[in-house]
Amino acid sequence: MANSQIPYKTYLSEEEIPKAWYNIRADMKTAHRPILNPGTLEPMSAEDLSPVFCSELAAQELNDTDRFIEIPDEVRELYKMYRPSPVMRAYALEKELGTPAKIYYKYEGGNTSGSHKLNSAIAQAYYAKKQGLKGVTTETGAGQWGTALAIACGFFELDCKVFMVKISSEQKPYRKAIMETYGATVTPSPSNTTNIGRKILEENPGTGGSLGCAISEAVEVAVSTEGYRYVLGSVLNQVLIHQSIIGLETKAALDRYDVYPDVLIGCAGGGSNFGGLMAPYMADRLAGKKSPYFIAVEPASCPSMTRGKFAYDFCDTGMVTPLAKMYTLGASFIPAPNHAGGLRYHGMSPILSQLYYDGYIDEARAVPQLSVFDAATLFARVEGILPAPESSHAIRVAIDEALACKESGESKTIVFGLTGTGNFDLGAYMQYADGTLNDYIPTDEDLEIGFAGIPKVE
Repeated sequence: MANSQIPYKTYLSEEEIPKAWYNIRADMKTAHRPILNPGTLEPMSAEDLSPVFCSELAAQELNDTDRFIEIPDEVRELYKMYRPSPVMRAYALEKELGTPAKIYYKYEGGNTSGSHKLNSAIAQAYYAKKQGLKGVTTETGAGQWGTALAIACGFFELDCKVFMVKISSEQKPYRKAIMETYGATVTPSPSNTTNIGRKILEENPGTGGSLGCAISEAVEVAVSTEGYRYVLGSVLNQVLIHQSIIGLETKAALDRYDVYPDVLIGCAGGGSNFGGLMAPYMADRLAGKKSPYFIAVEPASCPSMTRGKFAYDFCDTGMVTPLAKMYTLGASFIPAPNHAGGLRYHGMSPILSQLYYDGYIDEARAVPQLSVFDAATLFARVEGILPAPESSHAIRVAIDEALACKESGESKTIVFGLTGTGNFDLGAYMQYADGTLNDYIPTDEDLEIGFAGIPKVE
């Protein structure tokens, strides 16, 4: 069927929701770098990880052999509450830009959490409940992951303790409110409730915090509280496995219309969305088949892929977590407090990092936040969806690629991930509208502070 006949929205049926997640590690050409014990620098086993993670999730974290992992029936049934999510044709945006490009996006905002994060939250809460745990701890930056986990814990009657980056909790109070509505306890981070939080506050008075700080506090509480484990909404291999459902659905829906992307774009903070969207298409590339041009988009204020170092580093500011081989700005890096677009993590998914280092991800592009909000408001006005600031990084580059097609006359097919809604991010939109939102791009000197703390580990 020709592209012009594709409707505005195309859905799979409930019966067509994938029955298994895809594990990209099984197809990677470079052996995955192991996560290391911070004390011994030896590779960690599932047993080593079990005091921090649920047992099944620890096993998934280290699984580099199984291409597909069955989705439990209980998880798949809960997915049916909001999945499959639609693939949309951006006809109005194409017309507004006057481009010959064909633009599609996978919209993940059609659930109460407002984002794709629920895909992994349900899975992780399920495994915690199956293990007989009382509750879980986590961190959240923009609030999407914390919201999703609060909802998922409600499904399984688990306690949920969330450490929210302090500046985000101030900028996005309604995110905090909705987490509390679903029964979660939300603590701005860094806080005085943990040893690591007190240490960070002593060393950085008045700090707005970072995801690295919040991770440290969440891990401390998890390992010191009986019946609790820590869960994470991005970066980890297990999370990219769960999020592969985004790409699997996207590919199945577009295959019906014989549509294959020339360019595939996703925002990248820790890597969960982009990793999930690209998964089945990256499988094509790894198999030597036709594949898209892959672009990972990150904020210029937190440029881990474009300006970071590919090195072993701690996953948290308190330096208590295992070391992962990833693109990193250093665990002590804290983004400028005026950065309103999420994507605040100092490092990038080890899977995405290795694929980028090996050249399988074609490009990482950093964009400043004012241009991101320019794209977000244009998209909202013509497509009718207020996008999350995180998603709007991908929109920015999708627009840029479409305009390049206009200039060259090429009719490329562009697919991007619209990770969620911006309905809880109105504070940032208000700042953009009244001119108080501005760009800050760290200097080389700023970045050197974080780089100095990266461990000397090969």
